[in-house]
Amino acid sequence: MANDMEKGPASWRGSGLRWYWVVVLVFLADQLSKQWVLANFGLYESINILPFFNLTYVRNYGAAFSFLSDAGGWQRWLFTIIAVGFSVILTYWLRRQNAALWRLNLAYTLVIGGALGNLIDRLMYGYVVDFLDFYWKASHYPAFNIADSAICVGAALIIWDAFTSPKQQKDTDPTVKE
Repeated sequence: MANDMEKGPASWRGSGLRWYWVVVLVFLADQLSKQWVLANFGLYESINILPFFNLTYVRNYGAAFSFLSDAGGWQRWLFTIIAVGFSVILTYWLRRQNAALWRLNLAYTLVIGGALGNLIDRLMYGYVVDFLDFYWKASHYPAFNIADSAICVGAALIIWDAFTSPKQQKDTDPTVKE
């Protein structure tokens, strides 16, 4: 029986791969929004939407919060390898777990969709298109995009799942056995 559990569900439909539609949804929303920004904004152009939110087109050559953005170009390939690696690993894990584990499946697919969205930018342009600009008075949070949002929400769900006790999982998920 332990060997059956190591293989995961018998079909992909019973596995977390059933949630892969979320990857497609995140990827399309991210890429369509970025194409709209590229078609309608000049670099650093900004439109005020709310007293704490602008749409502002910026380029991010690094990772989150522009980490390594001035590293000379090699970081593009590092982040490309990381995005592909995480996407492959998370897809493998999705195939091995039950489709009913909604929180973890949703988390993995959000991260994959976000990683692939930013990966395409890196490969096409050499940078990631960011445009969501939240601020308070003169302090601006680093601009980000839909892919970044999906990755953050997915990571938060993974952390939440890690702190959920097996008893809580058993109560909410009939597939979890003691």
